[in-house]
Amino acid sequence: MIPLYKPHMPELPEILSILNSGSLSYGKYGHQFERSLSNFIGVENIMVTNSYNMALLVAFSALGIGYGDEILLSPMTCIASTQPLLSAGLKIKWADIDPKTGTLSPESVRKRITTNTKAIIHNHYCGYLGYIDEINEIGHEYGIPVIDDGFEAFGSEYKGRIIGNVGADVTIFSFNAVRIPNTIDGGALIFKDKSLYEKSILLRDCGIDRSIFRDEMGEISPQCDIGMVGHSATMSDVNAYIGTQQMLQMPKILRRQRKNAASWDNEFKLNYPELTPIGRESINPNYWVYGFFSKDKKETILDFRRKGFYASSVHLNNDRYSVFGAYEKLIGVEEFSSKYIALPSGWWLDHKDVSNG
Repeated sequence: MIPLYKPHMPELPEILSILNSGSLSYGKYGHQFERSLSNFIGVENIMVTNSYNMALLVAFSALGIGYGDEILLSPMTCIASTQPLLSAGLKIKWADIDPKTGTLSPESVRKRITTNTKAIIHNHYCGYLGYIDEINEIGHEYGIPVIDDGFEAFGSEYKGRIIGNVGADVTIFSFNAVRIPNTIDGGALIFKDKSLYEKSILLRDCGIDRSIFRDEMGEISPQCDIGMVGHSATMSDVNAYIGTQQMLQMPKILRRQRKNAASWDNEFKLNYPELTPIGRESINPNYWVYGFFSKDKKETILDFRRKGFYASSVHLNNDRYSVFGAYEKLIGVEEFSSKYIALPSGWWLDHKDVSNG
């Protein structure tokens, strides 16, 4: 069966040299990976971290968000992007989604903002970007930072611009094994504000200013004060090297996935008129998966699996988990969850498989 996800791993000619070099922590390849991401997205204030979780925590520290603060977000996301909020002691407040997109409803966000809301996390579901201009405008109007959660959306485009460069105050990516690019594990942060970026460079590395951390003898300098609570969040050069090699393949991977999605579009028009692909004119998804709606979700999933494609719901809306507190029914979330299905569209799928399925 053709899987819904598959880790991509390019050729790694330098990996043994790095492993045997004695220089495994963040360094040459960490900087190189950051430059390649910067060039690809078209931004400057970008840093890599050793996990998505740590990217979130560094972002919250930079924004001054801490224990007990209220965060507004959609429950229609991966549990790995919401559990870190609880571990930081944040108070989660769910907003509803547009059932046609799976992403935050601007109307719901506006209604649910309170004087206690400290940030809006805008998840872009399975690579399909949401109402970016509208959510950013709400954040600007209320003076609340907007964090674009690009957990599965690296390379997706909104009005011709790549996510990370679409106006949010902060953008976060996951480089987990089944994301693109993948560094086995890792993440990245982009800051619109340069001063927050510079602050986060220290926060990422235990609050240390490496330029003055050691004296002329190589000893830890007592002149280097550490005045902020930081994190041990730097990416190793092994993971970063994998990231640099992944980025060499990224344009090809995205072209392949979009070609696969075009094949699914054609297949649906010809043979599945009762199924409705999701999407909007203003977005160009990365097609990490190919999303669509079915009125008979279970039977459609089973039908595609019988044909050799691992169809799936991907995520369960997180408000169903008791760890987040009492369940509150959200109409948009319920409608979307009842009919959304994803099919493989990744780089491992040959577009010919679609018509032969």
